[in-house]
Amino acid sequence: MTTVTGRPDGDSLLPDAERLAADLADLSTFSESGEPGWTRQIFSDPYRASRGWVADRMRAAGLETHVDPAGNVVGRLPGRDRSKPVLMTGSHTDTVHGGGRFDGIVGVLSAIEVARRLRETGATLESDLVVVDFLGEEANTFGISCVGSRAVAGLLTPEHLDRVDDSGRRLGDVMTAFGLDPQGALDQAWAPGSVHGYVELHVEQGPLLERSGHRIGVVTAIAGIERLLVQFTGRADHAGTMPMTGRHDALVAAAQAVLTVEREGCGAPVHGVSTTGRIESSPGALNVVPDKARIWAELRSIDAPWLSGAKRRVVEQIAADAEARGVSTLIEWLNDQDPVACARSMQDRIGAAADSLGYAWEAVPSGAGHDAAHLAHLGPMGMIFLPSVGGRSHVPEELSEPADIAAGAHVLAHTLVRLDRDTA
Repeated sequence: MTTVTGRPDGDSLLPDAERLAADLADLSTFSESGEPGWTRQIFSDPYRASRGWVADRMRAAGLETHVDPAGNVVGRLPGRDRSKPVLMTGSHTDTVHGGGRFDGIVGVLSAIEVARRLRETGATLESDLVVVDFLGEEANTFGISCVGSRAVAGLLTPEHLDRVDDSGRRLGDVMTAFGLDPQGALDQAWAPGSVHGYVELHVEQGPLLERSGHRIGVVTAIAGIERLLVQFTGRADHAGTMPMTGRHDALVAAAQAVLTVEREGCGAPVHGVSTTGRIESSPGALNVVPDKARIWAELRSIDAPWLSGAKRRVVEQIAADAEARGVSTLIEWLNDQDPVACARSMQDRIGAAADSLGYAWEAVPSGAGHDAAHLAHLGPMGMIFLPSVGGRSHVPEELSEPADIAAGAHVLAHTLVRLDRDTA
């Protein structure tokens, strides 16, 4: 099961698939009553309770466990030489509204399973293994995602903490009420180079692996994301008496902007998508021409030049089209994240690990954002994808098969072992 020196053999670290499936089922019981799917959003009571459950699972796996000032649940499995840069893995356990049971969650629970298997086989890594359930990876009402991983990477700012939601609540104040330490979160950044390698296992959330029949995706890059809020101000008039040629309809201008956003994504030459996820208008009466409207939209791509150009083109076109209708615009960029390439060395190790275990794999981009993008600031970063049934995600129907999850956890374990051998 292990070598004579007690160093782990990746082949021996086959996960307990039934135990991993049971953990996924247990964690799914923490959800917001009356909400669709498995909703467990940041700062909710079920999210608080679920993180206590995760911490207990980490302790049971033999991890030294604590919650840091930013709210990350951190477990550490001691290695032979605790002075070495650490190996890190993990993901997140919050969900979008109406989300599923696998996005992020598979990465956290598989990381805990790897730690359990190391202890059960009597193996010890050279470096400490750090497992993290990062706080609030999903976008929230404050317009910021990856709160916990930003803090670890030193990318959380006072401006982030000063953001307010629609009800006027300040993010820093809500963190304090949740029992966290916002100032400590700003001061807790890990030093660059303190992480020998970060590997995140995640469900693909798209259809590529299922279509190709491959069990494993080796992620090449994580898409950059640009999110914007556009506010349109027109003029309210009687809907029955104001001629069409005399209107300054804010909602029509917003609708035209939605199509502008869509066209930009459709025109991406390599990898690019665009979505308008929310639209509002007022006064909301059938017999009044809308005088105000707002849309929330985003652009994503692993192609940085395209993303930069798309950002400029969308703003210019939306403003020009609205002006032609006599409608003014105010455009605010809510969140930006540059595309991040996975380290070539990490891609090679993940591919080699999959090969050695007999799992077919392919190189794939990630159109979703991940905590891994921020951890790249601390050391080499890589990601492992496993198939999503039907390519569905961020919906209650989100599903990954137990055998695929177990295969992903196996590749994760083998990759971490390969990384650890580099430090010996």
